[in-house]
Parts: sequence; C-alpha cells; structure tokens
Amino acid sequence: MDTELPYFTPAQLALRNGQDRAEVWVSYKGYIYNVSGSRLWRNGKHYEHWAGQDLTHELPDAPHTEAVFDKFKIIGKLLTA
Repeated sequence: MDTELPYFTPAQLALRNGQDRAEVWVSYKGYIYNVSGSRLWRNGKHYEHWAGQDLTHELPDAPHTEAVFDKFKIIGKLLTA
C-alpha cells in the first residue's frame, strides 16, 4: 500500500487547512490523513492545533494516543527534504 500512496509537499499539505480549500488534512509520522469528516476538525482547528500541518511533534502533549489516527484514511505521504 505504501508504494501506491502519492507524495505531497509541506506546502501542498498547508493548503488543506480547512480554510484555503475544503479539505482538512494533517500529517503524522510521514503519513497524511484526511480528517475532513471529523466534527473535531471543523474549520481546520482542533483545540490548539491547526490542520495543514505535521502534528508528529505535538502528539505527546495530546490527551490521546496515536491510535486516534486509525479512524482516518491515509491519503498520502509527506515529502520531506
């Protein structure tokens, strides 16, 4: 499955912030998740977190584990330098 996933740049991810475009995407550990359907990500904001960003380093401060991402579809991989 990994080999079939498209790559997106951080700039492309940033556009999917729920405000510039309708899509609401976040990245975690190199994967991009579509969280558009989540009521907790309305308008691209989830508590102090904003969509269109890599949340890998923010998860340790969250009240939940990475298992929360199991609810969402992986739609791509984040292209890093």
